[in-house]
Amino acid sequence: MRERPTPESDRGRPEEEGDRLGLYRGAEGLITGTVVCAAAIAYGAGHLDTTGTLCLAIIGTVAVYWLAHLHAETLGSALTHRHHPLLALRHALAATWPIAGVSVLPVGILLVAELFGAGLRTAAWVALIATIGLLTVYSYMAGARGGLDPRGRLLSAAAGAGLGILVALLKVALH
Repeated sequence: MRERPTPESDRGRPEEEGDRLGLYRGAEGLITGTVVCAAAIAYGAGHLDTTGTLCLAIIGTVAVYWLAHLHAETLGSALTHRHHPLLALRHALAATWPIAGVSVLPVGILLVAELFGAGLRTAAWVALIATIGLLTVYSYMAGARGGLDPRGRLLSAAAGAGLGILVALLKVALH
C-alpha cells in the first residue's frame, strides 16, 4: 500500500533544500499574487483618490484571491489525498501564503514613492513597473532553476515581463 503524501513527508526533498520560505514551492502563488497586485494597481490608480485607498484596494483584492486559492487548495488536498480538513488547511496555508505575502512589496513601493513626494498616479506607475520587474526576475529564476541555457532564461524572463506589460497596457486602456 502506497503512503499518501502529507506536508510532513514532503520535507527534506533535495529539490526543496534551501527553500525555507517556500518560495520555490510557492512560485505559482508569487506569480499570481504579483499579477493580482498589478491588476489592482492598474485599475485602482485611475479610480481612487489616495495612495492609502489604493493600498487597501490591493490588500483587499489579494486577500479575496488568496482566500479563494486557500479554499481550493484545502478542498483539493482533502479530496485528492483524503487529508483531514485541518491537515488539508495546514497544507493549504503553507502552499498559498505567497499569494498574500507578495502584496507587501507593491504596497510598500507605493507608500515609499508617496513618502518621497510622488502623487498617486506616479506612485502607481512606480509600483506597476516594480511588479513587471518582479515578474521578470521570477521568470528568469524559474528558467535558471529549470536548467535553461542563458537564451532560454532570457526568453523565460521575457515571458514574465510580457505578462506584466499586458497589465500595464490594461492600465493605459482603462485611463
